[in-house]
Amino acid sequence: MRVRLILAEALSGLRRNASMVISVVLVTFVSLTFVGAAMLMQMQIAKMQSYWAERAQVSVVMCRDDSTATTCVDGAATPEQIAAVDERLKSPALADLIRDVRFESGDEAYQNLLDLYGDEYKDYVTPAQLGDTYWVGLIDPGKSDVITEAFSGTAGVEGVKNQMQYLEPLFSALTVATYIAVGVASLMLIAAVLLIATTIRLSAYARRREVGIMRLVGASNRFIQTPFILEGVFAAFIGSLLAGGAIVAGVHFGVGGYLKDRVTFITDWVGMGDAAVVIPVIIVIGLVLAALSASFAIRRWLRA
Repeated sequence: MRVRLILAEALSGLRRNASMVISVVLVTFVSLTFVGAAMLMQMQIAKMQSYWAERAQVSVVMCRDDSTATTCVDGAATPEQIAAVDERLKSPALADLIRDVRFESGDEAYQNLLDLYGDEYKDYVTPAQLGDTYWVGLIDPGKSDVITEAFSGTAGVEGVKNQMQYLEPLFSALTVATYIAVGVASLMLIAAVLLIATTIRLSAYARRREVGIMRLVGASNRFIQTPFILEGVFAAFIGSLLAGGAIVAGVHFGVGGYLKDRVTFITDWVGMGDAAVVIPVIIVIGLVLAALSASFAIRRWLRA
């Protein structure tokens, strides 16, 4: 009986403040959609970093005839210098860091270039311009600096390049986009909290006579507050469900139906499994914020 009465009071308040409730639903929906999008973006960045970290290699580029590095004053790397680099790469000191090593001669690099881009490059590039390169796969890509330090300044080595450095600007841009989404989501969540608090105060003011009667008959503060808190929680719950639906639609149509076919260099995309992780989180965020803001608002109003 007590629960039924509380629910009846909450539904009555929702009907009386329908326009404000709709506003709460919409603001919660937009803000939690941004929160979910930011979480999915961070998951996507993590997947991309993991994918490329496993495949990115460190290249030890040997000197060419036209190299200008101080280690290349004698021109192209000699067979002895190439053998010394090969021996150091296979030494026990680097065995725990290196997963595999592949040597690519200038002729092989030239042929790979023609296979990839076509024979029209024959007139512009020669094998001597490409030079010899050792491609080093690391067990832990985060320790690429060890390879750089080991071969920097070595005679016959023009330089050491990490492929991950070319992807860092992309990851940085995506991270900035995530921060922007989080910032917008935070502002929208603040707006939702304030709107919920305002809605609860207006609802309490509209039912001030009923609240006064309940006080006179000895109703506890918890009994009086609960219907108002449920109003805010219910509105936020609807907004959270709509945000969850938007996230599912975005993953299904935006990622699966659009991006996968057009952005081919990314092979590991976020999917429904990731959305299933995000949706409960945003629902909990919505319910907790609504409950706290509504509880704070009605308590302040009852003390006034």
